[in-house]
Amino acid sequence: MSLWWQRGLWCWAGLLASLLCLVFLPFSAWVRGLAFLLVLVVCMLGLWRTGRPSGEPLTDGRFEGLPPDNTRLPVVLVCGDGLASLFGADTLHQSTYGCWLRVDDASTLRQCAQQLLWQRPTWASQLAVMVSVNPQQQRDQRALANLLYELRWQLAQLRRDTRCTLPLLLCSTVATSLARAPLWLAQQSAQSVTLWPSVTLPETWTEWQGQGNVAEQADRMRQAILFRHHHEWLMAQVLPALQARNDDVASILPQQVLLHQVTGLPGLMSGSLWQQWLVNHTALTQVAGWHPEPGEERDRSPFPDFIFADLTLGSGVSSRQRGLQQAFNLLTVALAVALCSSAWQNRQLLQRIAFDIHQYHSVAMTDYALKAQAVGVLRQDAAQLDDAFRNGEPMRLGLGLYQGERLRTPLMAAIKSYVPPPTIATPMVVNTPQAPQTLRLDSLSLFDTGKAMLKPASTQVLQNALLNIKAKPGWLIVIAGHTDSTGNAQTNQQLSLKRAEAVRDWLVQTGGMPPGCFAVQGLGASRPVATNETEAGRAANRRVEISLLPQADACQAAGALSASSARDGAITSKMEK
Repeated sequence: MSLWWQRGLWCWAGLLASLLCLVFLPFSAWVRGLAFLLVLVVCMLGLWRTGRPSGEPLTDGRFEGLPPDNTRLPVVLVCGDGLASLFGADTLHQSTYGCWLRVDDASTLRQCAQQLLWQRPTWASQLAVMVSVNPQQQRDQRALANLLYELRWQLAQLRRDTRCTLPLLLCSTVATSLARAPLWLAQQSAQSVTLWPSVTLPETWTEWQGQGNVAEQADRMRQAILFRHHHEWLMAQVLPALQARNDDVASILPQQVLLHQVTGLPGLMSGSLWQQWLVNHTALTQVAGWHPEPGEERDRSPFPDFIFADLTLGSGVSSRQRGLQQAFNLLTVALAVALCSSAWQNRQLLQRIAFDIHQYHSVAMTDYALKAQAVGVLRQDAAQLDDAFRNGEPMRLGLGLYQGERLRTPLMAAIKSYVPPPTIATPMVVNTPQAPQTLRLDSLSLFDTGKAMLKPASTQVLQNALLNIKAKPGWLIVIAGHTDSTGNAQTNQQLSLKRAEAVRDWLVQTGGMPPGCFAVQGLGASRPVATNETEAGRAANRRVEISLLPQADACQAAGALSASSARDGAITSKMEK
């Protein structure tokens, strides 16, 4: 997958994880913030890691003309001896059944594979490695062992990087004068040997050896002997270097062994390992093939395309398709987590409200405190359901799984069944009006007999009365004049009224009090306090009474009271007549 698709997937995964943490998962506020920060850090690390690929992008055009990334054909990296006879000056060879890529130095196998996967990330599962070991181009057995050990290490590292079991193909070519055309002998560990006179049509040993005249059949017999010794040389000097036990590098078993005979091979060495093997194990010493001179043209050897039938095909999915598929997979996982979280939280909501309703009904109605507390919890639940009904259910309870509406009816029924505790009447505090305070003044100490003008000696008496009046500010001051029954009743009533007015006028002028705070009455002899039959009784009846009444708005009502008193006095006089 390309770099931009990997970064886009990291961002997409971070967005989905953030939505899960902040919206759907049942976390508290501070846990949501902590989870969001953790997701952010992980995504940043992923983006940073994605920006540092293990292989550098190709800039030298080594693998130009690669097939598209959605190709399913196997891709074989070829290293080792005799690459010039296969590729010539080319680096890439594409056939109908697969693709061959040239790696000149086996020590750079891992680097070349990483560079290839940088351009074609989806090819990891369809890669294979073919190493060519030509005994006629090797002279030092120790150098060959080091080369094979390096190849073994490179392949082990490459398998670890790609997390795929890359198959190894072991190919070995010898040049012999007996070969009239290139001839392949393929052998797999679990299958019999297959002879390929051409890369498209296999034959059996019997059919191949029976073709031609007697001389050709004799040459083919010698070729068969060469194949046997060639195979023995590989078993003795190549495979042990790949399979010997080593604690640092795992052993490698080739998937296929290919023996190749050609008429000519450039780069043949005198005293090669092949010549040494033939001298020591056979009597065939004059079977060396043709060695072209430098600059001499020679047709390139055919590639063994028949091996592609046993190699793994790719998925045929491009980077874009793979990125979209992984993005869809992430979305599917996120939706599954969100649905599970929503279902769990809806279940918790149902259990909690059902428990609250049960708890409410389990409390007796006479247990007023606990009942009020239980109905308060139900009202909180109802407020939560009402908010979801008006504004829509929360996302953490949504996705089509919201179950709150099922509980509205039993919840409201429980709340309506609540009966408040009876109201205890609070005793009313009745403000008993204070009894009016009355000051009784002797008329003889204030007035002369039959007169309504205050005497000079009355000042002291009125001063004392004024002090008592000012001690009750705002009270209504009612001044009533009284006489004995001696004389005419109307005259007595008029005299009592004038005496009351005289006292009022003195209090207004001396005490600076507003006239509206006074009520004046002339009652004559209508309300005696003693008998009028004796002199002492008649003296007690001749009086002026100043009454202090605790009444609101006294000054405003005083005028009306004075008028009413005057009417009462007049009516009383008429009745007495």
